[in-house]
Amino acid sequence: MQYTFLKSKLHRVRVTHSELEYEGSCAIDSILLTAAGIHEYEQIHIYNITNGERFTTYAIQAEAGSGIISVNGAAAHKAHPGDRLIICTYAILNQHELASFKPVLVYVNENNLITHSRNHIPAQVA
Repeated sequence: MQYTFLKSKLHRVRVTHSELEYEGSCAIDSILLTAAGIHEYEQIHIYNITNGERFTTYAIQAEAGSGIISVNGAAAHKAHPGDRLIICTYAILNQHELASFKPVLVYVNENNLITHSRNHIPAQVA
């Protein structure tokens, strides 16, 4: 049996550009891609915290240290500069891989600079 699990997450990145006339994809600062283990052209799921839109596209590399998060092509209708996003990737794992698997969760500040990362989501206290 195979299971689909969260592989990586960029949490609360800020959209810097929205390019409707671009071919497609989402350009992401290459430092963020590396930190999250996201490969160029890998499928990504985007959850727009600002307006509730959810969509799928692929990642392309933006200049390292630029803080760029550019939503391009048709997806530009779903995210605008200033919007906050969660960008996720998923992996299909078998039973054997589950024992050692840990996701990579990357958190950023207002300028899309990494503040910290971890491999679990802390329990919420009610």
